[in-house]
Amino acid sequence: MSTYYLEFSEEETVGSAHKFYEVVVDGTTVVITYGRIGTDGSASTQTLSTEAEAEKFAQKKISEKKRKGYVDAIKGQRKKRTSTRRTIVSQPSAVKDQAPILWRFSSGSPAYGIFVDETSCWVGNEDGIVYKLNHEADVMVQYRFAEGVKCIVGDGNWIYVGCDDGNVYDLSGKTPRLAYEISEHIDIYWLDIQSGLLAVSDAAGNLTTVNYEDEEQWAVKTAGDSAWMVRCDEVGRIFYGDSKGVSCYYGWESNTVVWHQPTGSVLFGWQIDNVVYAGTASRTIHSFDKSGNPKTLFKADGGVFSCAASPDGRYVFAGDSSSSLYCFNEKGERLWKLATDCGSAYSMQYLNEKLYIVTTDGSFACVDVSEQAIEQAKSGQTFTVRDIKAPASTIDIVTSTLLEAAPAGTTGVMLKCVREGGKLRVKVVSEGYHDWYVQFPHNLRKENQLYLVDSIEESAQGGFYRTLGNIYAL
Repeated sequence: MSTYYLEFSEEETVGSAHKFYEVVVDGTTVVITYGRIGTDGSASTQTLSTEAEAEKFAQKKISEKKRKGYVDAIKGQRKKRTSTRRTIVSQPSAVKDQAPILWRFSSGSPAYGIFVDETSCWVGNEDGIVYKLNHEADVMVQYRFAEGVKCIVGDGNWIYVGCDDGNVYDLSGKTPRLAYEISEHIDIYWLDIQSGLLAVSDAAGNLTTVNYEDEEQWAVKTAGDSAWMVRCDEVGRIFYGDSKGVSCYYGWESNTVVWHQPTGSVLFGWQIDNVVYAGTASRTIHSFDKSGNPKTLFKADGGVFSCAASPDGRYVFAGDSSSSLYCFNEKGERLWKLATDCGSAYSMQYLNEKLYIVTTDGSFACVDVSEQAIEQAKSGQTFTVRDIKAPASTIDIVTSTLLEAAPAGTTGVMLKCVREGGKLRVKVVSEGYHDWYVQFPHNLRKENQLYLVDSIEESAQGGFYRTLGNIYAL
């Protein structure tokens, strides 16, 4: 039996890649394993007619990788990336009245990631399982990733999931596609994406932005650390919160801070059109207009680990470490405090008089926060909760390198991978489009390869296209 092991490492930047490629020849069988260093990776097996053919095939695959920059290495010398999981020592709520929970989906392990829109509800947990539910909590789709889920964010028509291994996947097609790879030297705390611009906050107090080509634009080391807040808006502003407070940067321009407000240690961030909210360890939520002017201070009874607001700012919600939920009006007056009965909320989102939370016990819950339901809860009325357990997960770990051939009759937009300036770029071949680059998975790029995608859209900031939906090989 022969074993060949290679690694590929770019310089230490957010968009860099650190991968391995292993080929094992055992008689006439060749097993190829590949992926990000520190993970088990993905494997494929090929059986040849003779041992000589198997060895020849292995050498061919090794040579191809070496031409792409892979080098011989010793397995196990590079360590797995550092990844901090948020820990809340959740306590039972001291309040007796329970929040009016409509349904509670048990995901199986503590959950951070949540995204809700008019059509679906997404949740991702520490075990790396992502579920897409409808608004009745029926499972529509599920995926399993190699590492735990950090967060799920929406960017227009795109949904992205960020994982503990630094991979950020695009979920807009039927198969998750690798969109960004974050260097293992960054201990990611939170992510957000707007118009293809990725912003990353981390344990050390760094803020880094990555463009649509998965290339670092700029990075800044702030005075604080433990940066649990990063939110991007549609005009390119990035609102960042760490142990020293909240700052604003213009992500498409430079790493120069536009404004800073001291708040104490920030544990969570939220935004609406004109207001930014920062939940803090000092039992408060600070709100600012987007020019940095202080607005309202909201006071809870414990550290605020998650917060959200209605789109008009009329209601502001919070979750603390004692399994309690709060609601304030826009003046900062507390309207109610109720118990979750399913742990403390790691994250939350508001939509159409419903508050969606993910908690320390792995629950994804839908809370009715309409005025009528809350008045009933405050009067001591109990509610029948629809409890749903996640289905037994027998699905395979997502393999984002697979590229399906276009089925007969498939229509869409044709793309081509070309080499320009020493780099592989993807451009549109179909007529009627600008001569712009296309945001496209790096691990699917192969020189002169033609692709068919469901559709492309011009980025909101202009200058490049983004693929939407499925990607096929031609």
